[in-house]
Amino acid sequence: MTSAAIFLLVFLLESGAVRSLQPERDRASLLYPYGSDEGDRKTPKLDDGTSPKVSLSVPFTFYGKKHRSLYVNNNGVVSFDARVAQYTPDPFPLADGRPFVAPYWADVDNVLGGEVFYRETTQEALLERVTENINRYFPTVPFAAAWAFVATWDHVAYYGSNTNKGNTFQALLTSNGETSFIVLNYWDIQWTTGAASDGDPDTGLGGTPAHAGFNSGDETNFYNIPGSQSDAIINITMTSNVNVPGRWVFQVDDFKVTGVPTEAPKVADISNCWL
Repeated sequence: MTSAAIFLLVFLLESGAVRSLQPERDRASLLYPYGSDEGDRKTPKLDDGTSPKVSLSVPFTFYGKKHRSLYVNNNGVVSFDARVAQYTPDPFPLADGRPFVAPYWADVDNVLGGEVFYRETTQEALLERVTENINRYFPTVPFAAAWAFVATWDHVAYYGSNTNKGNTFQALLTSNGETSFIVLNYWDIQWTTGAASDGDPDTGLGGTPAHAGFNSGDETNFYNIPGSQSDAIINITMTSNVNVPGRWVFQVDDFKVTGVPTEAPKVADISNCWL
């Protein structure tokens, strides 16, 4: 790389402008509907806060165990059994046995910016769309969605931020009463780390980066999305295991990964992609 190319790359990474160089995507086709117009609730404007305990009308099976309640945690985690206020992610598997899915576990601060939405739903139009998606990605698994839970982190800021950077990502849990799936959608990822996790308050990078994956709670079974807890996680909007950039889909009652996961390019390799 020339010195000019290196300068441009650093500028793009630090400014968050790298996302504008990604392949064009359709927001509406990636993200499931969310927000106040959909009847969503919001988690409190509280650093390291969580939703109240959400009782589910349909049990959700995760790694073979049925759960009847969950929490939506501001720091990018949907957890069963207990809240997760921890802001610096630990590698999976966790020694303390907490079962949860981490769409993007990092130090979110919705006091500084953004909202965290969630709802349980049996809306017919959404269930039809979810069913169509799952049938496409898992054609050998008979499935018709009867229930869904949608959690969306909308342009959320990072702790200690000196910028207006925000991340938008989503987790959808769905079940037919027996078989369960989780869809993770990543629309816009502009930061990886909060200042309390040794990140740079001016960039939202460095320190201990975000973690994305699944922890069963039995200290043995887990899955880490490629790029987790590395600088490459900022490129998760370009990766997938179902050939849809920014989307990862998993059968989680008896955990399975479909397709061939694509790895996020390393930050050092971004120059080979675009410059």
